[in-house]
Amino acid sequence: MGEVKQHQPPMTIDEQIENLKNIGLIVEDEEYAKRILNDISYFRLIKAYSLNLKTNEGRYRENITFQQLVDLYLFNANFRQIIFPEIEKIEINVRCRISNYFAEKYGVLGYLEADNFVNVKYHQEFLKDVHEEIRRNSKAPFVKNFRMNYAGGMLPIYALMEVFSFGTLSKFYKNMKNPDKKAIAKSFGIGYTYLESWLESISYVRNICAHYGRLYNAKLSKTPMLYKEYSEAGIGNNRIFGVLLCLKHILKNDNHWNMFVDKIEILFDKYENVDITTMGFKENWKALLENDK
Repeated sequence: MGEVKQHQPPMTIDEQIENLKNIGLIVEDEEYAKRILNDISYFRLIKAYSLNLKTNEGRYRENITFQQLVDLYLFNANFRQIIFPEIEKIEINVRCRISNYFAEKYGVLGYLEADNFVNVKYHQEFLKDVHEEIRRNSKAPFVKNFRMNYAGGMLPIYALMEVFSFGTLSKFYKNMKNPDKKAIAKSFGIGYTYLESWLESISYVRNICAHYGRLYNAKLSKTPMLYKEYSEAGIGNNRIFGVLLCLKHILKNDNHWNMFVDKIEILFDKYENVDITTMGFKENWKALLENDK
């Protein structure tokens, strides 16, 4: 372990701007910069969106401006906002298909039985998650109704699915028996090993979007298994473009998907300083991402 660093003392907004100028950032309008840094923290804006814009000595490369950093931040915010509704569609669809299938095969309370799953330990952890989700949603009318008016007070699987986090939903699918996973994946026209991998990765991206995180120039720690055609084309799975390809295949019957792709193109045109390669996009990204019309 190297030498432990000491925390730097806090800087006023004026000192933050002076520091940026001293390391080579062009600040054309200091009053504008003050307003921005009063609304968006230095750490969130400067630290995150200066990646790849500095030399090894820690100075900004020539002609990098404060406005460029702001534009990257605004691009990321808009990019995140148009991705989230597509993930929402998948989340709702998967909840529905799993609950319908599982209830029909195992009964509405079949999720309580460890024999209906692969791993007993994971099932025990899942039940802990269930109790926590129910506790957090205890004031929801439908939760109160089942708790107070039904034998045992347990929620049926179709209601329980509505209080699952996407992460819990992904873990539920992962612990289903292979024939059951295959049946769900088949309804999407996808192999179950792919769907399992994709749901985990999409859940991770969903959390980034929900917590105002950065997708621009970010390496993803939960990576999806990509089809061979993509990996052979040099498309990596640790950037957001790889995840978008997964969304494309799950939503292949969605008539609005190509409108989403158009929105991405409009964003790229609006924010010309965006380096799309840092997100895994290839030159022919639009042709790869569009569904056949």
